[in-house]
Amino acid sequence: MSKHEDEVCKKIQQRAEVGKKKYGTTMEREDLSVHEWLTHLQEELMDASVYVERLLQEFKDIELTMKYGRDFAQMMRDLHE
Repeated sequence: MSKHEDEVCKKIQQRAEVGKKKYGTTMEREDLSVHEWLTHLQEELMDASVYVERLLQEFKDIELTMKYGRDFAQMMRDLHE
């Protein structure tokens, strides 16, 4: 594996430990139906989409600032609010 995959594996293990402490269970729990698991997944993916949208907007601001300057970027933000 690459160093990037190693880092992801490490983060998955750390997240599993946090989840076990926070929720008192692991992904091996059997109290959820397939429908409930899919609902959890959908909720996580919707959250991820919101995070991506926020970062895309921030990236657009950075691009505008780099290309046209801070005042123009602020003017564009003001127009969209």
